[in-house]
Amino acid sequence: MLEMKNVTKIFGDFKALDDLSLTVPKGGVYGLVGPNGAGKSTAIRHLTGVYRPDSGRITLEGAPIFENPAAKRRIGCIPDEVFYYPSATLEDMRSFYRGIYPAFDDALYERLYEVFQLPRKSPIRRFSKGMQKQAAFHLTLCTRPEVLILDEPVDGLDPVMRRQVMSLILSDVAEHDTTVLISSHNLRELEDVCDHVGIMDHGKMLLEKSLADMQGLTHKLQIVGDVPQGLEVLHESASGRLKTLIVRGQVEDIGAQAAAANPAYFDILPLSLEEIFIYELGGVNYAVKDILL
Repeated sequence: MLEMKNVTKIFGDFKALDDLSLTVPKGGVYGLVGPNGAGKSTAIRHLTGVYRPDSGRITLEGAPIFENPAAKRRIGCIPDEVFYYPSATLEDMRSFYRGIYPAFDDALYERLYEVFQLPRKSPIRRFSKGMQKQAAFHLTLCTRPEVLILDEPVDGLDPVMRRQVMSLILSDVAEHDTTVLISSHNLRELEDVCDHVGIMDHGKMLLEKSLADMQGLTHKLQIVGDVPQGLEVLHESASGRLKTLIVRGQVEDIGAQAAAANPAYFDILPLSLEEIFIYELGGVNYAVKDILL
């Protein structure tokens, strides 16, 4: 299990993380989401032992990660902007990774050439952005990490390669019980792969639940008639007589309260992860605004 407990990080006058806690279950796929500037990348740099927290604890299976080489060898990370030595080829980076990660799998490295088909001897700096991201996956997966941390992992990849990479990640989870944390703005793809989600804003954790629980606790109620009393309404809009409410609660309770209002019509619909994200961050205040240009 990967954990952050009450972590705070301040840069000058800016509080990047504010008493942040998160828990990534062993063998789970955790989606970390939030608006730009929420603190996701700062959290990731703490989870990988790059930053020391001002307060709080970051642990892997109970062991601290910062300045702990044994813990760091168990973690593979692909940041948003991948670094390679200027003249390094993929084979050079293979030797570099092999020296750091004792579990580096050379047989898997050779098999992954069939997937990524990258040049072996060309400097990686000459690769396109998408090819550089593929190189990062090629190398990192071969370290056989117990924990895989990914920051915008499929940014720059074409649709076919995005699906291929996600398939490799899920296969690793299934076969090796790998723990995965993914930070991404592509909520549609996260919804397909994650079983736990944390929503961050301004360095804080707003909501952290299993995806099933999160989707089971927020619903869209469409109703013609009076708005039922006692509902926890996150957002309300109307189109003619039809009112649309974003409501937090169990679907059975929402249905019972809606029926008790004797409406002419009502229906309860599930929300996507993207819709939950928008409404948890303030509903209409975070929605797309119409501005005349």
